[in-house]
Amino acid sequence: MKIRTNKVFHSLQKSDKKIVAHQGGTRSGKTYNILLWIIFDYCDKNTDKTITICRNTFPALRATVMRDFLEILKKHQIYSEQYHNKTNSEYKLFGNLVEFISLDFPQKVRGRKRDLLFCNEANELTYEQWNQLVFRTEGRIIIDFNPSDEFHFIYDKILTRDDCDFYITNYTDNPFLDPSLVEEIERLKETDEQYWQIYGLGLRGISKATIFTFTEGKRPDDAQLVGYGMDIGYSVDPSSLVEVYQKDYTLYCKELLYRTMMTTTDIHRFLQEQNLEEYVYIDSAEPRLIEELRRMGNMVRPTIKGQDSIRAGIDLLKRYKLVLDPQSDNLIREMRNYKWQEDRTGKLLNKPQQGNDHTIDALRYATYNILSRPNYGKYAVS
Repeated sequence: MKIRTNKVFHSLQKSDKKIVAHQGGTRSGKTYNILLWIIFDYCDKNTDKTITICRNTFPALRATVMRDFLEILKKHQIYSEQYHNKTNSEYKLFGNLVEFISLDFPQKVRGRKRDLLFCNEANELTYEQWNQLVFRTEGRIIIDFNPSDEFHFIYDKILTRDDCDFYITNYTDNPFLDPSLVEEIERLKETDEQYWQIYGLGLRGISKATIFTFTEGKRPDDAQLVGYGMDIGYSVDPSSLVEVYQKDYTLYCKELLYRTMMTTTDIHRFLQEQNLEEYVYIDSAEPRLIEELRRMGNMVRPTIKGQDSIRAGIDLLKRYKLVLDPQSDNLIREMRNYKWQEDRTGKLLNKPQQGNDHTIDALRYATYNILSRPNYGKYAVS
């Protein structure tokens, strides 16, 4: 069967590595050609294989990669209703099982084994999700992603592996684009430099949705303590503790704790070991834990919470230059990936994305309760 392909398809044909990673800009054809390879190369040459195609949420999966998969089958007249299990989002293709799963259900991530894995928009995955998928994949793994995250575990944990082939493509590698689309993409050169870098050229850049900028460094000896903030988690989300010092208009932030499965007694013991000099502000949604810690002799208080307290805390932090201690790995990682939500048109919303914000919540608790007070002055620099 004659099909129209680009360099993404041919890179998969020639690669013999376990992992093939495709970074690309908009309309590079990476996802479409990966699907073409799965259908007309892998499935055509194999039988009794299980192929998993995944994305972070089911609505996104259904509207993008699943839709493209079915359109390819119909376009080439190989689609059949009898092989399509719509209830389970599965398709039997040439004796192979192609399943579509979203990662917002943990049981799906920890499901059955597979022979081939395709992670669409892999930068939406957490490192834990990635590991669970890899552990259950016996054969090859393909990922594709837009480089909208300047820092991501993909760059540190995947692309550095010796069994990974890495390719970058952009719209110029897709010879089938309508000229009007090419013109629209190239318009980004003049209108949005960062979008041109990321979505035009397919290169790493800082997304306009990124909330904070910061540097890494040690706090000076004459910086003065602002306070401590603590976010409480347990099994999946960690408990985190952050300390903040101030000098002039610079805040020096350090991660002191980032750990799961901590009971009230564990937290008490940790706080006693730290010999903290000031009160620890904890999410006011944890009144029982705060009271238990207080009765154990800890200097803890509930954080101030009001209308739109998250946005107010972010606005307060953005008034200062932020310097993060170089050993605060989780705080640095979360800061790099903390972004505003976007709607379907790409418009930024006044709500941060949730998930990678445990140390950032602790940082807000540490600062907002002190620095937002009109009569603040206890630690002010003279």
